[in-house]
Amino acid sequence: MIVRIATEAQYRLDDEAVGELNELDNAAIAACEAGSESSFRSAYDRLVSFVRERGSALPDDELAQSDVILPPPDVSIDEARAEFSGEGLIPG
Repeated sequence: MIVRIATEAQYRLDDEAVGELNELDNAAIAACEAGSESSFRSAYDRLVSFVRERGSALPDDELAQSDVILPPPDVSIDEARAEFSGEGLIPG
């Protein structure tokens, strides 16, 4: 799976990481729905950190189609509400 963090880079995640990525996405969705800025910030920071740590950054000269595009790391809860809804960002 290729995940892009907007304003940053693309990362390749192996299939084993997708389940945990989905759990982190669900936590961010729940925080958005609850309207808790601090919970959202914590959940989204964990999601972005997971992608950076578990993924392999693609070289700048390699452009691949992203399966998932995450909002920028500094996204606000209000901005995220438009994207974190329903099934979330990670395809089921």
